[in-house]
Amino acid sequence: MSSTDTPATPAAAESPATDENLTAGEAATLLRFATAGSVDDGKSTLVGRLLHDSKSVLADQLEAVEHASRSRGQEAPDLALLTDGLRAEREQGITIDVAYRYFATPRRRFILADTPGHVQYTRNMVTGASTAELAVVLVDARNGVVEQTRRHAAVAALLRVPHVVLAVNKMDLVGYEEAVFARIAEEFTAYAAALGVPEITAIPISALAGDNVVTPSATMDWYGGPTVLEHLETVPVSEDPSGDPVRFPVQYVIRPQTPEHPDYRGYAGQLASGVLRVGDPVTVLPSGRTSTVTAIDTLGENVDAAWSPQSVTVLLADDLDISRGDIIVTTATAPGVTQDVEATACHLHDRPLAVGDRVLLKHTTRTVKAIVKDIPSRLALSEPDEHGGLARHPAPGELAANDIGRIVLRTSEPLALDAYADSRRTGSFLLIDPADGTTLTAGMAGDAFPESAHTAARAGDGAAADDGWDF
Repeated sequence: MSSTDTPATPAAAESPATDENLTAGEAATLLRFATAGSVDDGKSTLVGRLLHDSKSVLADQLEAVEHASRSRGQEAPDLALLTDGLRAEREQGITIDVAYRYFATPRRRFILADTPGHVQYTRNMVTGASTAELAVVLVDARNGVVEQTRRHAAVAALLRVPHVVLAVNKMDLVGYEEAVFARIAEEFTAYAAALGVPEITAIPISALAGDNVVTPSATMDWYGGPTVLEHLETVPVSEDPSGDPVRFPVQYVIRPQTPEHPDYRGYAGQLASGVLRVGDPVTVLPSGRTSTVTAIDTLGENVDAAWSPQSVTVLLADDLDISRGDIIVTTATAPGVTQDVEATACHLHDRPLAVGDRVLLKHTTRTVKAIVKDIPSRLALSEPDEHGGLARHPAPGELAANDIGRIVLRTSEPLALDAYADSRRTGSFLLIDPADGTTLTAGMAGDAFPESAHTAARAGDGAAADDGWDF
């Protein structure tokens, strides 16, 4: 049992790198993926092995790891030290912060987000996996699917990560038994599929010994599937942007007012989705005004079309009142605008998010005031309900750090929100503390999970007093 596919289903944080100016062909060679695993599942060792065996470690880095390993009384290099960079991580032998690693093979380039697995760092995993196209979830073959494994599967499903790899690690400690691997793969696949994960691939590995990480294992001849690196190199990730609706958040209005460009008025930003062409009829949201694209400038040149995630300047036929925060969309695929937002949210801050809190909501380039009107439920990521999906605790009143739940917001101005299930970019938002600018919560508009993935429970209205913020 090397892989199981389930029907595909219809992704809130910025990554440290951008591929906005790549051509469509070049972008297809880049894969963003995240790793997650419970404490002591060997995740850092897997990442270190992946980097080492793919020849992606510089000589001085390897020398530093060898020196650190010897100072700790270890004969062989501890490859986990390649990723556990914080002093606290090395002292405790765990991953705490999200670490980004960049490496490449002749077949593909990679941006790896190495995320922590401990329950108290769930918010870090949400950050690292929010832009990932693939998630590698580690399981210790001796322990099987545990509470944190289910939590990681739920987060991957919540963030609409299209591909999930189950890496059953430490197979050497269970005698490379096929039955152990098959049992774990079947249990995880059933749970993840119930949450709506579209594709699950299970791979038996030993990160310490290198089995099935980069090179095939000589001791697991019963497994005929790909190694971890082979799967990463071949998994299909490129999508035709022409099938997506055009979403162009305006970042800046360019008005040179020079003798060479006395009437130039361009709207600069990054295409969040879709393909925008000269001549397209467009609508500006939230105002609803319409116009036509007359020109597209990119890198100092005029082009006939641009596609996500390119950064471009768009010129329109009419002089409209457009500013930062507006979204230019094709008229035929314009989303609705609303001041009432229902979303699934992961709370990131140590201070709880409570009903009645006044916050700032940042969606793409637009920031507006908002009130938390209700928190109908909190998801129990590690507690399956009677249907095998996720249970919900009704009316929790607040979300503590690392909690994921449903929230209802009322904004001071209309927003052009897509459902997160349809667009990870324009369906996501952040809640910010208006007092000091601290990021509080990551939100995903709409219902992130299929209805079959949880039991809906709602108790009490939990409505908040506006306290002067009359929206």
